[in-house]
Amino acid sequence: MERQEIEIFLALAEELHFGRTAERVGVSQSRVSQTVARLERRVGARLFERTSRRVTLTPIGEQFRGDLAPAWRGVEDALAKAVSAGRGITGSLRIGFSGAFTGHLLHRVAEEFGRRHPGVDVQIRQVQISDPYGPLRAGDVELQVTEPPLAEPDLTLGPVLVSQPRVLLMSSSHPFARRASVGLEDLAEATLLTVGGSVPSHWLDHHFPRRTPSGRPITHGQPITHWEDALSLVLAGKGVTPVAAAGAHYYSRPGLVFRPLSDAPRIEYAFIWRTGHETAKQREFTRLALRHVAGAGGPSHAVESLWDGDEGA
Repeated sequence: MERQEIEIFLALAEELHFGRTAERVGVSQSRVSQTVARLERRVGARLFERTSRRVTLTPIGEQFRGDLAPAWRGVEDALAKAVSAGRGITGSLRIGFSGAFTGHLLHRVAEEFGRRHPGVDVQIRQVQISDPYGPLRAGDVELQVTEPPLAEPDLTLGPVLVSQPRVLLMSSSHPFARRASVGLEDLAEATLLTVGGSVPSHWLDHHFPRRTPSGRPITHGQPITHWEDALSLVLAGKGVTPVAAAGAHYYSRPGLVFRPLSDAPRIEYAFIWRTGHETAKQREFTRLALRHVAGAGGPSHAVESLWDGDEGA
């Protein structure tokens, strides 16, 4: 089989739509139809059932996809490995993260990266929220996954890795704990813990606003410098704080309650790196991470996939 035949078949098996497949592979819709017909003649059986309303794989098509897809990924991986070796992907790669769930995901990607590039030592570490860009600027990490917005001229914002609903963390004794959800206007009735340290004001204003959408003031409580400080202060009833929904899985403990912030924007976690210092190692790790996330259902579902069969994560 030719490369394009494989790409068209696998794309159609995923999209189940001739038009979307043509756009994805970059060919005409008639080329997709001709390629499928040629493959079916070669196999001697139909691979797809087509009606005016839908496209589905036949049992033989399902079997063919199941056998072909892993082999094709192996070919792609082998090619990527050879290309990367030619670009000198060796040494170490230091990666930072802010949220525990992004760290968990990065370790998963690092396992695959290590299989492809055994000559690279991938080191992953957590970056404290009070100094979100310090390790990157100092060269202690070369690539980082953290929450936008980013307005630092010496740093480049890359693609989003994961996206999470925003929830409000509070003690079980807080009045909000009796509600099913909380709105941004409700923050005027609470003390909002914020972050201290070397944190840009535009980032604080985005994640820890001083006013509600209608303009009501929001009281700010004690600034925190480590995530563990937030948990202790919330348990002590000193305030509430917004977090990603995945926090309920990673930080759940007696006395803590997580409630949806129903009208708040999602929290995104994106790659960042020093402007002008991007390397082939970084690009390859980012590519693998994005492919891993796509295979798990995309940025909005990748974190949940980590928990499947992961007791006590």
